[in-house]
Parts: sequence; C-alpha cells; structure tokens
Amino acid sequence: MQLDREDERILAGEQGETKQKMLELLVALGKVFGAERLVPITSAQVSGASYKTIGDYGLQWLNTLDARAVVPAVLNPIGMPRERWQEMGVSEDFAKKQEAVVAAYARLGISLECTCTPYYLHTTSYGDHLAWSESSAVSYANSVIGARTNREGGPGALAAALIGKTPCYGFHLTGNRKPQVVIAVTAGTAMWSIADYGALGYHAGKLVGNRIPYFTGIRPGRDGLKAMGAAMAATGAVALYHVEGITPEAQKNRYDRTGLEAIPVERAEISRLFEEIPVEAVALGCPHCSPEELGTLARLLAGRRVKLPLYIFASQGVIDANRQSVDTIEKSGAKVYADTCMVVSPVMEQYAAIMVNSGKALAYVPDMCGAVARIGTTEECVKVATE
Repeated sequence: MQLDREDERILAGEQGETKQKMLELLVALGKVFGAERLVPITSAQVSGASYKTIGDYGLQWLNTLDARAVVPAVLNPIGMPRERWQEMGVSEDFAKKQEAVVAAYARLGISLECTCTPYYLHTTSYGDHLAWSESSAVSYANSVIGARTNREGGPGALAAALIGKTPCYGFHLTGNRKPQVVIAVTAGTAMWSIADYGALGYHAGKLVGNRIPYFTGIRPGRDGLKAMGAAMAATGAVALYHVEGITPEAQKNRYDRTGLEAIPVERAEISRLFEEIPVEAVALGCPHCSPEELGTLARLLAGRRVKLPLYIFASQGVIDANRQSVDTIEKSGAKVYADTCMVVSPVMEQYAAIMVNSGKALAYVPDMCGAVARIGTTEECVKVATE
C-alpha cells in the first residue's frame, strides 16, 4: 500500500502505540482487500457499543487504547438510554457495565450520540468517504446519500476514527458501485407504507445476497428507502442499492442493465409477511425514527392510551428537536427512548412476541431478543398497542 510520511511516522510509533496498532489494522485490512492506498474520511460511526454485544472482553480491549478520534465519530446504539435506564427496567449491574463502555469510548473522543441514523444529526454529502459500521447506516449513506463506505467492523471503524483514514477498496471505488441484479416490482406501490418497503427489503435481501440490486417499479420516500435498505442489510448483505429515478447514482448514471438477472417481485410475496399473531409489546424505531416518523406517531397517538408496552426509539438529537411530538406520544403512555433500540437492549428479552413496523426488526428480533416478531404498518402497530 502507498502510505504518506505521516502514516509512516505513525507506523514507526511516533504518535503512540495505540495509533500504531490502529494503522497496522487498517493496513492489514487494506492488503486483504487489495487496497492500493488509504483515503481520508469525513466521519466514522462505530459499532460494538452495547455491553450486550461486546461483553467484558470488548470492554477490556477498549480500556487498553490511548488515542483520540481525529474526525467526527459517533457510536451505534447502546444497551440502554443513558438518562432513563432505570425507568426502562435495565438492571443496575448491566447499567454499570454499559456506562463503563460509554466512558471508554468517550475517552477515545467518540461522540456519545449512540444512534444508527447519524445522517439526521450531521451533514453527510454525496461523494464523502466514510467509515461507518452499522448495516442500515451504511446502506443509507451509500444508497440514499451517495456517500462511500464499506460496512466496517467495529474495530476497523474505530481505527479509522483514530487515524482519519480507511483503506480505499470496495464501495469507495466508482467501478464497484454498479448494479448487479434487477428487482422488478410488479405490484402497484402508490399507497405503500414504510412497513411495506421494509417487507420488500426483507424479501429482496434473501433474493440478492450481497449483490447490488437495482429496483424498478417503486417510488419510496426517504423513510421508505431507509426501511428497505435496513431490511436488505439484515436478511442479505446489501450495503448499496439503486432505485430507478430515485436514488442519486441511479439519477446521475444511466446504468446499462443489459444481461443482468431480473427478478420479478409480486405483491403476494410481500403480503404474506404480514402475519397476524398475538403480541406482548410493540417496538418502533429500527432504524431510529426520523422527525417525520415521530410526527406521524404523535398524530396517531393523540388522545389515545396504550394497553401494551409501546417502545419508540430515536436519537437524542431528533428527540430534542421534536419535543412537541415526543410529549404527545408519551402522554399516551408510550415511551420514547434515546441511545438504544429493541435489538441491542436486554429489556426486550422479557417479551415472547413483539410487533414491529420494520423489516430489519422482523429479521433481528427472533435472534437478538429471543422473541417471535410480527410486522405491521405504523397505523396497525398503534392500533394493536392502544385497543
């Protein structure tokens, strides 16, 4: 790999052992994937933030590091809301260990925003090189914004944050961003909800695996794109997709799709995912809710009272900027929590069946929470929680 003089000084240990090891990690990754150089990044997003997922060994490793992030960097959701963990029902033992994880990242200069939707809080632009790690954030950055990032592992994203660069391979290269398969949606989608697009992503991820799909026949908004991409990343390994006439690279480039496999998707294939089963709780915000989603929930819950636990997850910045909507939501008895989500919080493990409006949650809840998952529209979720 081609390294500049500053990189060589870091490798020689002139900026400390931690930065030396972090750059060694990035160089090793680059060599594995055939990168010729490192590319400067504008931001990083670091996974491995919940004590539920990294445990004692991950915490011990973090505490061996001694450096500071040199680019803006945020954390993925942790296992509890930092300010309301007791209210959520998190044990004191878990909370202490989670606080230790957060403190370790803070010492490394990572911003404690704890979200899978950093694009709601910080400007990320078309063409920016990033080192993001959470699957839905990576999908959104690549596909909806047109930025460039591979799906980094937690250590790789942290190393990139501390060095300010990442190996230039994969989706950082224009030639690797072309569509590889066409998903032709044949059903009318004019009235599709966010949940419908999440279900489409759930189904499509299984069809395409790790290929780059190009969708025709759909016109999702940004929340629909977020839901679809998040689900494809969960059931497949899709980190980039294009939608005809919608996503920026599909608009900018007239991709030649001649010879690509074309897979038709009919409405019945999506509808069968909406199975009605009894549930014990409802959880929304996977990925974290947008301002528009909070507004919709406030409208649906105004004047109503919940009968089932209703958890809603969003970043603290989005909550603070939409306090009126949040206050209306919580008057119903629903809870809006920051910093965490249904997948990484141990609290959700107490329920045997959970209703969601997210294809990503539909994929992850069974394994991560040990619960049966049911998907429905946001309206259906509110109806089930409040009837």
